[in-house]
Amino acid sequence: MLHGKKIVVVLPAYHAEKTLVMTYNDIPHDIVDTVVLVDDHSSDRTVEVGRELGIEHIVVHERNRGYGGNQKTCYTEALRLGADIVVMLHPDYQYSPKLVTAMASMIASGEFDAVLASRILGSGALSGGMPRYKYIANRFLTLIENILLGQKLSEYHTGYRAFSKEVLETLPLKSNSDDFVFDNQMLAQTVYFNFRIGEISCPTKYFPEASSINFLRSSIYGLGVLKTSLLFKLQKMGLVRSPIFDKNHGRLHDD
Repeated sequence: MLHGKKIVVVLPAYHAEKTLVMTYNDIPHDIVDTVVLVDDHSSDRTVEVGRELGIEHIVVHERNRGYGGNQKTCYTEALRLGADIVVMLHPDYQYSPKLVTAMASMIASGEFDAVLASRILGSGALSGGMPRYKYIANRFLTLIENILLGQKLSEYHTGYRAFSKEVLETLPLKSNSDDFVFDNQMLAQTVYFNFRIGEISCPTKYFPEASSINFLRSSIYGLGVLKTSLLFKLQKMGLVRSPIFDKNHGRLHDD
């Protein structure tokens, strides 16, 4: 706990047997109350490794629901367990679990509602092995998003985030995609509903065992990002009504 806030770390896993131990061992268990592993129908030993580590809360999808679908389960389970702050950490060891304390503290302090671990702040993205085309795409998409969303974030595409309970209970996350663009839709929603977003610099590692989407999937994701940003702007102008910005429908606790 931090400042009386229950901290839950969620691990959206898919074929993470080779990196799960490293990730789990580096989580600051002195302040983390609960770890939740959600396996998206992996064909490797991810679930068995999780059980060997003693992770008490493991959810296994009977079919592959996609990255976004995995996160929906992660956040639903975390709220069910009474989380006040939820940190979403990829179990592929691409991001440092040691930053969980800093990220959770920024929310527990009451200064922020959401925190992003940015690969772009500082100079570690390319040196950490980020492919150059992904770096260039990241910078281009972030520029467009900052213009359309009226923000000054260093990046929108990190997979390492922390959210308060209030954010997760407010956003219509069920209305979002089950694919990778879920991440971006969630941040656009966070901005739309006027939650405060903070950032922290985070080193990143790219290596064979770390998860990464290919060029085609990256291109589809990029188009989805642009669509989400445009929908945000048009919704703010009153020209469209998108379900991803309707907090009366699609919340995790809605039936």
